[in-house]
Amino acid sequence: MIVLTNDCSCVSDREDSSKRGTKATDWPSAEDFAQADVIVSYQRGQRTPDRAAELDAYLARGGGLVYIHWAVDGRNDPDGLAQRIGLAWDGDRSKYRHGALEQRFGNRQHPIVRNFDGLQLLDESYWQPTGDRGRVSLLATGIEDGQPQPLFWTVEPRQGRVFVSIPGHFAWTFDDPLFRILLLRGIAWAADEPVDRFNDLAIAGVCIID
Repeated sequence: MIVLTNDCSCVSDREDSSKRGTKATDWPSAEDFAQADVIVSYQRGQRTPDRAAELDAYLARGGGLVYIHWAVDGRNDPDGLAQRIGLAWDGDRSKYRHGALEQRFGNRQHPIVRNFDGLQLLDESYWQPTGDRGRVSLLATGIEDGQPQPLFWTVEPRQGRVFVSIPGHFAWTFDDPLFRILLLRGIAWAADEPVDRFNDLAIAGVCIID
């Protein structure tokens, strides 16, 4: 089970290791949807009824989704995307800011945020999304406009699992081992795998000074 990230990355447990992951620069193929355990989306895409139906069918069979940063942009159908991933960017109302983000972790019993007290990143926050916050399990928030705003969350629509990370605007964020831990745990959780499955990747290629 591997993840090859581009706009979308589809991961499956195929026996042939050379075919266990695929990249989709725009949208996963029908084969990807049929075989993937988790689909990781980083870039926003078009929102169409056909694509919504594919996501619904994928979640209904127990598929996992991971949405990172701009992937939460609902574009022409923010309410529809919010129904599937919990909350979504709405261009008519949502706000953003580049700068220091201090993550405050709640629901610390959730395995994705186990042992996390706080995390500081220099990245971009989004807030004032569309969607029902009561449907999601908030993992971390940041203060914007004087109120805690969602930065990481999970939701379990139909039979599927969804993990969302608002941080992920800057490339250097992905070099932060703590951010990687959260992201890798989220991918594993969404795939219904042990959350520590990918932990070894958290420090791969990272220069760590004692």
